[in-house]
Amino acid sequence: MGQGVLSPGFSRVDGVLHADGVSLERLAHEVGTPAYVYSLARIRAQYRRLETALAQAMPDVPHRLHFSVKANSNLAILRTLQECGAGVDIVSAGELYRAREAGFGGTDIVFSGVGKTADELRLALEAPVLFVNVESEGELRLLDEVARAMGAVAPVALRVNPEVTVESPHEYIRTGEKGHKFGIPYDDAEAVARLAHELPNVALVGLDMHIGSQIATWEPYASALARIRPLFESLRVAGIQTLQWLDLGGGLGVTYEAEAPADVDRFAAGVAEAVRGLGVSLVFEPGRFLVAEAGVLLARVLYRKRSGGKEYVITDAGMNDLVRPSHYQAYHRIEPVTTPAGQLVADVVGPVCESGDFLALGREMADVGPGDLLAVHTAGAYGFVMASNYNSRPRPVEVVVDGDRYAVATERERLEDLVRLERAHLQWRSA
Repeated sequence: MGQGVLSPGFSRVDGVLHADGVSLERLAHEVGTPAYVYSLARIRAQYRRLETALAQAMPDVPHRLHFSVKANSNLAILRTLQECGAGVDIVSAGELYRAREAGFGGTDIVFSGVGKTADELRLALEAPVLFVNVESEGELRLLDEVARAMGAVAPVALRVNPEVTVESPHEYIRTGEKGHKFGIPYDDAEAVARLAHELPNVALVGLDMHIGSQIATWEPYASALARIRPLFESLRVAGIQTLQWLDLGGGLGVTYEAEAPADVDRFAAGVAEAVRGLGVSLVFEPGRFLVAEAGVLLARVLYRKRSGGKEYVITDAGMNDLVRPSHYQAYHRIEPVTTPAGQLVADVVGPVCESGDFLALGREMADVGPGDLLAVHTAGAYGFVMASNYNSRPRPVEVVVDGDRYAVATERERLEDLVRLERAHLQWRSA
């Protein structure tokens, strides 16, 4: 019999952890470990949850959900979201390529990012994307030049830094405070907007903001919109009548440990009140919110070890597979796929030759041993996309589950893949 749902998409059946209707024990036996496993049903449910809240809160305000591809760029997941009706928010030519491969049309795409190259801007205009989120005066002028050379007019939204304080678990995921590299400084935004209005090969169609990630309350968004709306209105009064889009970014939080989840209904109601009467179409860019809780990383215990009075659980997954615990000091819930008896307190570490290679430190957990299978939860966002080949380790397999079936979405890298683009025998060229 089932023993209760651990998180949506993952539950125990006869003591064995399942992704929807698929046993993770059987899955690991068939595809090996480490392995990322995603529940497509959970992704669809999260999309519907946010879309429904927004539609109910503001039925008369046009809006679009554009998935933030940097959270998880797997083609199968992108395709699933495309089928749900989503657009995408991208930050590189590579993500643009992935989006097109997954079936997104050009106007389904918003191109963001603080350091776009001329080639990337050219590709954006060739698509053509819905608009480019421009983050500096220099980028604006370059885009105008690129568009002129192509005989095009570039649709532009200015990403404005609202310069508000955001409480988040780590400073690296705050993007809307004064002095951050992202966006146009608030005090410069009106002048840059006037320049955009004057440039012949740019059409200023909107404003954009993004204040950070893992935001659970409405207040930071309210503070940001309290600065962005007056700017929007001021620009219209100044004669810029082409403004039609307001891009609110993403950042809705999920639960990794004991954090309160984002209050989606409060968020939707707050946005509806904040934009009332503004006459705009809205873009939202959720990333982590849609995919984080839909994924787990499966790892196999290799060894148990005691050193310096500490217990170590050594697994076949390391920081090259999931860097968030090391890079962000992030917490991920870890539990065995089949539950052994007893408890211990241990560091859960990987095989990488770094002291910073860990999945958990001082964690109270089940008393697992060699051969046991572990599930690292809430790994669907910023997991595989940040994986590397450090220590010349192949990146893991990615698997999607849909009901009682599964499919390999990304094959596990082979050793020969590690050197496929390298050359041991060089062909020298004259300078």
